[in-house]
Amino acid sequence: MSVQRVLLASPRGYCAGVERAVETVERALEHYGAPVYVRKQIVHNIHVVRDLEARGAIFVEDERDVPQGATVVYSAHGVAPSVHENSRDLGHDVIDATCPLVTKVHVQAKRYAANGFTVLLIGHAGHEEVVGTMGEAPDSTILVQDVREAEALELPPGEPVAYVTQTTLSVDETGEIIATLRRRFPDIMGPKKEDICYATSNRQWAVKDMLAEIDLLLVIGSRNSSNSNRLVDVARAASVPAYLIDDESEIDERWLEGVETVGITSGASAPERLVNRACDWFRARGVERIEPYRMVDEDVTFRLPVELRRELALADARPSALSGDAHQVPRAR
Repeated sequence: MSVQRVLLASPRGYCAGVERAVETVERALEHYGAPVYVRKQIVHNIHVVRDLEARGAIFVEDERDVPQGATVVYSAHGVAPSVHENSRDLGHDVIDATCPLVTKVHVQAKRYAANGFTVLLIGHAGHEEVVGTMGEAPDSTILVQDVREAEALELPPGEPVAYVTQTTLSVDETGEIIATLRRRFPDIMGPKKEDICYATSNRQWAVKDMLAEIDLLLVIGSRNSSNSNRLVDVARAASVPAYLIDDESEIDERWLEGVETVGITSGASAPERLVNRACDWFRARGVERIEPYRMVDEDVTFRLPVELRRELALADARPSALSGDAHQVPRAR
């Protein structure tokens, strides 16, 4: 193998929304005991899902698959209002771990629709975040996936129009779509600040920054992780070979033929231990130069969901003699 050096992009890995969502399930399991149900994957990473399953989390595709009266955590990607309605009908104790940045997009879409706007949602069909956002105003929302669709869009003359975006898109591609929409609909309204989340943007810029120094990029993340796929796209758009891997076991040594410097990054839902395992894979093959490429710290944090914070505070306030087993504290009603 010809690899002499591995550079680690910064920032990489967990964002504040993912950190919050994963901790939410962990704390719920500690507080109530297993099982705790989770609607969809809490974040798009198979390693995280398997770890939480081993602790007692049960992942379901539909909230109606959760038993009546059970505790259910909504994933970081957000849900449509109909999901909340179904849970209310089933008496679920809901902990909503939707990322606050996704919630912001929901609020924007709902407000635009309530004010009579047609809402153009820039995003990918079928992604859980897009499904949830469109559910806020399904009759007023049109999905726009690329520049071609933006060009082909037909709206009645004088129709008030606004746009919002999925939070995990390519910064460059989204900018092109927005530019197209602004050209075609000069009066279009949009958020004061782009909806693409800080972590998605930062990880894309970190990859761009290191591309001149590397011959190949490995992105650690699961196939269904939108932000991880966008990191691959960023490198390939600059003609740098890039591969998405769940972990080091998927590295193909044939990719590394003639490669001297490998870059490694990870999507916003990939735990840092997977990066460490990839570094160990290279060390085991004689690579000694494994170093960060420009250290950048992110200091964004989000508080746990209010439903869980309230329950934990009530548990802390109870005398230990009365609270019993901390794993079986009854929920306040």
